[in-house]
Amino acid sequence: MAAGFKTAEPLEYHRSFLKENCRPDGRELGEFRPTTLNISSISTADGSALVKIGNTTVICGIKAELTMPPSDAPNKGYIVPNVDLPPLCSSRFRPGPPGEQAQAASQFIADVIQSSDLINMEELCIEKSKLCWVLYCDIMCLDYDGNLLDACIIVLLAALRNARLPEATINKETDLAEVDIQKKRHLKINRHPVGSSFAVFDDSIIIVDPTAEEESLSTALLTVVTDEEDRLCAVHKPGGTSLSGEKLQHCINRAITRNKEISKLVDKVIESMKTAK
Repeated sequence: MAAGFKTAEPLEYHRSFLKENCRPDGRELGEFRPTTLNISSISTADGSALVKIGNTTVICGIKAELTMPPSDAPNKGYIVPNVDLPPLCSSRFRPGPPGEQAQAASQFIADVIQSSDLINMEELCIEKSKLCWVLYCDIMCLDYDGNLLDACIIVLLAALRNARLPEATINKETDLAEVDIQKKRHLKINRHPVGSSFAVFDDSIIIVDPTAEEESLSTALLTVVTDEEDRLCAVHKPGGTSLSGEKLQHCINRAITRNKEISKLVDKVIESMKTAK
């Protein structure tokens, strides 16, 4: 009976739970799904991580390459994030070039990297106007069940903290780049941004960490990104119904708490990797 009701009237089915301040999967309105993290998942990458938020599973591999610095910033390297949503992660995605959601996610991640001051790009420069590192961050969703952006930010942060770059110099005689793979160093991470996503139901009820079904039934979606010093790095709200200042502040406060939870998780996993070595 319940399954038939859910199929015929999915919105009413969800409303019946929301009235009781809970959700169909048993969570409270302000409760995130269990989050697990694994680093060094891809042995061939310079840095990698895999994160699961409920069923949503995202993996990130970082490949570092040497290139010339951009002409408008000759003393900086750069990071190129790319989010891929292949058909294997959900039937909603089709084969072919990146869809609108994948492109929007890639741009959002690029904006977060810039606005949060995640890494000092000058540290990626080896010699001004001649040589710098470019970090290609390929983020692939393996299983899509909502809240993609939160997972992408966590997996990117963990992969960057796991990444190690070899020592690179320019030979003064030949003017060519030389790389010493025996000497590797970790990246210096300035900030630790973490995202918290919310869905709005009936213009008034706010739930955190929405599943794919909850996202499709909501009247608005919102992602708030804060760093470890409680500073607001980004707010992403792609249309939908408006939110009052009071409700937005509630979301920001929840995002600040979530940052502390995820920072602890990332620190714990990286520490356990060091111990294992």
